[in-house]
Amino acid sequence: MRVVIAEDLALLRDGLARLLRDNEIDVVAAVDNPVSLVDAVVEHRPDLAIVDIRLPPTFRDEGVRAALELRTRAPETAILVVSQYVERAYASELLADARGGVGYLLKDRIFDVDDFVEAVRRVASGGTALDPEVVAQLVSRRRGSAIDRLTDREREVLGLMAEGRSNTAIADVLVLSIGAVEKHVTNIFQKLDLAVSSSDHRRVLAVVAYLRIGTE
Repeated sequence: MRVVIAEDLALLRDGLARLLRDNEIDVVAAVDNPVSLVDAVVEHRPDLAIVDIRLPPTFRDEGVRAALELRTRAPETAILVVSQYVERAYASELLADARGGVGYLLKDRIFDVDDFVEAVRRVASGGTALDPEVVAQLVSRRRGSAIDRLTDREREVLGLMAEGRSNTAIADVLVLSIGAVEKHVTNIFQKLDLAVSSSDHRRVLAVVAYLRIGTE
């Protein structure tokens, strides 16, 4: 797997590069601004770009704007954005096409190395990785809609699905049987009027597309 990193803080940028290389992931470029990010992705065509939402010169939304540009200019490159805080509007924009290969994690998650590397690999392979805090805020915006049909347990399962977790992983987290998780997933799809799919990838994209509406 080949990765480009865009992070303005040298210490974090170098730390990310070292962490990924230690896990046999090839970092082909590490840059500190959005222009260099776009140039590096266009040149190297990596599997994934890890992008800080706030980059120079104004440290507002340059990173996410560059990421959105890359969704068009280099659609084969997956995007994983990292942020200090949950910025719901940016999450909505990144999820707008609902085609996968996208993630949004808080920077604190980087310190859980195993989970972070798993998220990197999942997004690079076309999946989705949403931070639990992002999922919680998106779900909270769905009040007064079909989301209210879900039980508390089904909302927990939905949140874990949107993070990109498999049924087995959900069962482990919630201490449930696989059969119970599968039943919850079926109920969620029925209540949200989503087509049932045996594909984890398509399932997550469908849920993310649904959650995305909550920010519009």
